[in-house]
Amino acid sequence: MVKVGMVSLGCSKNQVDGERLLAMLRREGYELCADPARCQVVILNTCGFIEDAKQESIDTILEFAQEKGRGALRCIVVTGCLAERYREELAREIPEADVVLGIGKNHEIASAIAKALRGERVLAFGPKEDLSLEGERVLANPPYFAYIKVAEGCDNRCSYCAIPLIRGGFRSRPMESVLAEVRALAAQGVREMNLVAQDTSRYGLDLYGEYKLPELIQEVCKIEGVHWVRILYCYPERMTDELIAVMAREPKVVKYIDLPVQHGSGKVLREMNRKGDKDSILEVLRRIREGIPGVVVRTTMIAGFPGETEEDFEELQALVREAKFERLGCFAYSQEEDTPAGEREDQLPEELRRRRADLIMEQQAPIAFAFARSCVGKKMEVLVEGTEDGRYYGRSAMDAPDIDTKVYFAGGEKCAPGEFVRVRITGTEGYDLLGEREEEEGI
Repeated sequence: MVKVGMVSLGCSKNQVDGERLLAMLRREGYELCADPARCQVVILNTCGFIEDAKQESIDTILEFAQEKGRGALRCIVVTGCLAERYREELAREIPEADVVLGIGKNHEIASAIAKALRGERVLAFGPKEDLSLEGERVLANPPYFAYIKVAEGCDNRCSYCAIPLIRGGFRSRPMESVLAEVRALAAQGVREMNLVAQDTSRYGLDLYGEYKLPELIQEVCKIEGVHWVRILYCYPERMTDELIAVMAREPKVVKYIDLPVQHGSGKVLREMNRKGDKDSILEVLRRIREGIPGVVVRTTMIAGFPGETEEDFEELQALVREAKFERLGCFAYSQEEDTPAGEREDQLPEELRRRRADLIMEQQAPIAFAFARSCVGKKMEVLVEGTEDGRYYGRSAMDAPDIDTKVYFAGGEKCAPGEFVRVRITGTEGYDLLGEREEEEGI
């Protein structure tokens, strides 16, 4: 039996596509293997979003190209955003890639591998809209949480972003399709459902003529077995009173919102083709925090956008100071070809972009540390993930998978990954929290 492994790079939405590829291959009789070194076929599920991510994807492809022929590896498959965006370049520059598969041909993964194993090189691309938003999945992460992709593509057309070029326009999944997937995952033991899309807050507008995320959240919360529901990637201007009220009202919804604001300067935001300015963002934050007591807000920002002046950067810094986001990541602007921002002539030097991004993170650090210290003495529900250096660790409701902080704790009865326990926070360790398990039943 041919063994297949996958290395999945990039975002959670890309990961969901990869999980569907694995399910297709398992149905066709391929054996799935977590160790690529033991596989005859390796799928490299790539990212093509920003320069650093593209370079990581290319380096990974080249690494496996060097390994091909030394051991078991016979076939390298390149899928995902890099394959979709740079199809001709990949085919030409990396002949070791036996299969280069665009997202519109994901459904042909099994036949493409079969051809490649017979010695044929396969380069297959189709309409982006042919990427299915449904189908069985083989979870690539621990079995107690999953990402639920509620839509594909994006219509926002931010001037710096290549996602519409790679993924196409915004397409919501029918609500019943989403709910059926959540039911199936809950039945197999998934406790945390993370709703994702490029713009989750836009969900339903294309299908139903109105925003349907509040209704979708309520229906997901009705499903037996679901313990936590997390909403990722909501645009500030679409944080409606209805959405805020649903998040506050539903006990299964974690009080956490990912709200990418990108900048504080109104001028820069307009040039990014984004809405608002520092004051409007602060007003949205006020409504969120008043409407959802105890909410934790994560955001992302971009420093060094073309033409960003010292005054613009100061407005970004002012937003960081005044907003006091509990979670924040800042990226240096990445110049992307075929985007309006990428074609501008007033690009800033890369060193300045990176320095400004570093300055934002330096400014955010004491805010994040102060927030961590404010948690000392509180009791939190923690999803256990494993052990490290003799301590258990896990995530609280205010920590999204893969990107946020951890809670390290000791004491109490033995617990297993995927279990919910109550932890009293006793201290901090950098961004992370330290605690002791409360002597009570798991949740």
